Formats: sequence, C-alpha cells, structure tokens
Amino acid sequence: MPTIGEIYYKAIENCKEFGISSADIRLLIAYDENLDQQIDVIYSRDKEMTHPTLFESQYDRLKNGEPVEYIIQEARFLGLKLHVDKRVLIPRGETEELVALVTEKISDYFDPRNYLVCADIGTGSGAITLGLKSAFPHWVMMASDISKDALEVAKGNFAKYKTSVQVVEGDSLAPFIKEMTKIDILVCNPPYIVNENDAQPSVRDYEPGSALWLDKNNSVYEKIFRDIYKVKKGALFMAFEISPDLVEWLTGLMEKYLSRYRYEFVNDLSGDARFLFVYLEGDDYDA
Repeated sequence: MPTIGEIYYKAIENCKEFGISSADIRLLIAYDENLDQQIDVIYSRDKEMTHPTLFESQYDRLKNGEPVEYIIQEARFLGLKLHVDKRVLIPRGETEELVALVTEKISDYFDPRNYLVCADIGTGSGAITLGLKSAFPHWVMMASDISKDALEVAKGNFAKYKTSVQVVEGDSLAPFIKEMTKIDILVCNPPYIVNENDAQPSVRDYEPGSALWLDKNNSVYEKIFRDIYKVKKGALFMAFEISPDLVEWLTGLMEKYLSRYRYEFVNDLSGDARFLFVYLEGDDYDA
C-alpha cells in the first residue's frame, strides 16, 4: 500500500492544472483516513494509506470540478461538522462572519439573555441556526426553507447536535404569517447572485440554483421587507447576507417598505459590503 505522503504529493503535482487547491486534497485525505485536521495529513505522511482506491475515485471527481464538501458530504462551520449534499448550499466563511456579527451586535438592541424568538429564513443546512443556538442556547430558534429537501438536511444536522429547533416549510415569511408567529430577530442568507457568470463553475454546476440566483422581481429581500410588520411584535432586528452590488437596490427597498428603522451595511473581511443590519423600532401599532 502507498503511504499517505506518496498519494498526497502525487495528487498536488498536477492539481493546479484542474483548479484544485492543496487544501481540498488534504481535506479529502483527512476525511478518508479519519484524521482530525488537515495538518495531520502532513504529520501522518509516512503511514500506509488505508483507502487509496477510494481517494483516486474521489480525486477524479475533484478534477471534474465537484466541490470537496459534496464528495465527503461534510462542511465545517464554526467548529461544527455539518452534513451537506447537493440539496443545500455549502456554508462559507462569510456566513460564519454573519453569525459572529449578530452575536456582537445583538446587545445593542436587546438583552441577549432574554428568551428571544429568532427566525432563520432559508436555513439550508441549518448552519446559521446551529451557530446562533450554540451562542444563545435559551433563544427560541425557528428555521424555514422553501425547499423540503433542504429542510431534511437541516433536520438531520439539528438532530446530530441534539438542538431543539422549530422547523417550518415555506417561502420567506409566509409560514410565520400563516401560524401568526411573532419574532424578535430575523437572520437570512437569501439568493443574491444577479449574474450567473459571477459565480465559480463549481458553484454554477453543482450547488442548488434556487439558493443562488437573485430575481429582483421575486426576491426574498423584498418579500421580507414587505411583510415584516405582520410578524413584528415589538422592536425587531434583521441581519442579511448580501452581494456588494445590491447596496443601492436594497436601500431603495427599505425606503419603500419600512418606517422608523435604522440600518447599516458592513464589510466582510475582504472589504466588500457583505452584510445588512436593520433595526425596526417598537411602536403602538404593530400588526
């Protein structure tokens, strides 16, 4: 049997030709060989590889552009190991930033020690819900998605981490309005890519388009702004992941639908406008 090092160094010889990163190769080997961290691939390079044939077949999939997370059906998110497959988007670092920013900013608007009701709209794999529930275990978390298949993935991840979440199926705020649910916090990572050519081929070819492509005539953003007062019981805080080229358009939507609100666009670690935070004041005529 070849060693882990022999397989690894052979794989990275031509990985750039196929647009494969060395990190993806290490992740694949670490998963197959039951190693905890990518660096363990290097530390274990002299050990005999247990599943070289499996790796070769997976490496062929990498060369065809398939994301490594779909190959191993696992993605890391804030220290969690989430099941992912082609029914859901692969959670990314920007969404980890979104969760981190919510945990930082929430105390500006609420006492986070209270039993707040938080809705994760378009939950996908359930990453945002799990991240927030980990930070605030006493919050009532509700997760929704228009895709029944996505909700099955999320339910599996909630069960894996023994996390109590109310799961509802439907578009935007529709299931919350139907059940007359009132919320304090809304977090959403909706479809926001306008031009499909802006996405990497692996994203276009493998990840679910319904969670990627923005139709400005039928957007989750507009539906939420339009209907938010139907689920608002007092003050309400909203957090969105966005595309930098949507700033002006989103500002116009807020002006059209919202009243007595404050907002800010926040850059991600790359310096791009990636997040929108909106605070709606409480009043005497909430729906």
